[in-house]
Amino acid sequence: MVIRTGVSWFVGAVIVACVVLLGSSTQGGDPAPAPTKPLPTESARAAVPNRVMTWNICNPCNKEGVRNEDRAADIAALAPQVVGMQEACVRDVEEIRDRLRSRHGLVYHVEYGSVLRNRGRCGGMPWSPGAFGQAILSAAPMKDRVNVEYPDGGSEDRGYLAVTTTVDGESVRVFNTHFAQRRQEAVRAKQAGVLAAEVARHDRAIVIGDFNAVPEAYELGRMWAVAKDADPRCRPSGDGACRVTTDWQSKYDYVFLRGVTPRKSQVRPSDNSDHHMFYADLTVG
Repeated sequence: MVIRTGVSWFVGAVIVACVVLLGSSTQGGDPAPAPTKPLPTESARAAVPNRVMTWNICNPCNKEGVRNEDRAADIAALAPQVVGMQEACVRDVEEIRDRLRSRHGLVYHVEYGSVLRNRGRCGGMPWSPGAFGQAILSAAPMKDRVNVEYPDGGSEDRGYLAVTTTVDGESVRVFNTHFAQRRQEAVRAKQAGVLAAEVARHDRAIVIGDFNAVPEAYELGRMWAVAKDADPRCRPSGDGACRVTTDWQSKYDYVFLRGVTPRKSQVRPSDNSDHHMFYADLTVG
């Protein structure tokens, strides 16, 4: 009995010791693996803080081989703080925005001013066609978004998108619009009246867009009454000093300014639209 008891005691002691040793080696589980290195962060690139651009990206467009990655490259070459696009499908804008971030390091917020749904232009299913209209990309956050359809769009629904964002370090109201096309002067005049009345409510405003009218056209009179174009040579006198912004040698695209001073402006042609990119560097405040 004594021997058995001793053996039992010895075996028990060994078991206890093993449990203790095992417990100490496994307490808290297996050793934590070495921390993984974080994924490389995207190389962010700063937009030009006082640069604003307007561009009708042409949809539908008769140009062959137009790709959103090429449109993104065109925008990235100028890196504006604010980009206003017209004839824009939501899907196209999303792809352009993604390409600007992934390939060019430019990060933009987006707001949409869609005025119709059109499967022929924007794809989608017959019961859920893509949204079409205006869009604004801004390197700074946007607020107080308003999307307005004109009471009379003419042959196609048209409207304007307005947001408040930061340009040149200052808060400013930005409008993006697309007026009625072709021989619809009376319709454009009504649209200009609606837009100009809203612009006049602000001490500082930037109005970008495709107005489908040359500077001397009577229908732009209401706009010229409340704002001036960022191109200092361009006035409603019809003297031919305005830079053309389209493939058909007309000035249709404007950066109208109210309470904002232009520093320089430029037109940059693109193979990816029948409209050129028109941009301006501004002093706000």
